[in-house]
Amino acid sequence: MKIYLSADMEGTCGIVSWPETERSTPMDYAPYQKQMSREVAAACRGALAAGAEDVLVKDAHDSARNIDPTALPRGARIHRAWSGDPLSMMTGLDQEKFDAVFFTGYHAWAGCPGNPLSHTMNLKNDHVTLNGVMCSEFLINSYTAGYFGVPVALITGDKALCDFARELIPEITAVPVNEGRGGGVTSIHPDEAVERIEAAAQQAARNAANCQVPMPGHFHMEIDFFKHHAAYSKSFYPGASLKDGKFVCFDSDDWYEVLRFCHFVLSD
Repeated sequence: MKIYLSADMEGTCGIVSWPETERSTPMDYAPYQKQMSREVAAACRGALAAGAEDVLVKDAHDSARNIDPTALPRGARIHRAWSGDPLSMMTGLDQEKFDAVFFTGYHAWAGCPGNPLSHTMNLKNDHVTLNGVMCSEFLINSYTAGYFGVPVALITGDKALCDFARELIPEITAVPVNEGRGGGVTSIHPDEAVERIEAAAQQAARNAANCQVPMPGHFHMEIDFFKHHAAYSKSFYPGASLKDGKFVCFDSDDWYEVLRFCHFVLSD
């Protein structure tokens, strides 16, 4: 069994402000970099205990140089920094055969009150919709997993996202560690988060076959940019269109083409 683990940071236990996620503010960042590494390591240990022979970790936050590799157990590999391909937070999923995808430290979508740091890919849009649904990075990356036929078995992060994940994939194992309210967050104890994630990862690895991603036959994405001139510029992507001055729209039956659109239009 081989597991692919994509790790973000804004859904790490206790995080409530941007400086806690940024290397440029080390006093705030260091404790949460450590907690992120602990949560990823816990998910790896759970997968390995369930019989996984290999776990490929994608550090998928900001510079993608957040996780301390020495904190990971033997049997885990890590991909750091950005390759620059359309898979983005899922780089490498197309290079090998995996049996399950895990997401740790993930956060709610742009505009969602369930996390003070909620956003989708960058801070330049008010929200993104996909087939009329408010779109998170979890949803984008789950469809990427589904495109390659890999089940999505584990999600950890804020409660709002975990609730959505259960609606999309009813058998997914979810570990909510934070619950947002306005500009604040209520979190479980960091040690308890680590313990829950390790146990959940073990369960998720064993239940992965029941966690197939339901793939739509067609994809319609709309990005509502804060600034109309940014939308105008991005609307020149081949096949894209501009709606109401601020919305860039794109349609395709091929998920990889949507990823290509996101790579050039939605990513920073």
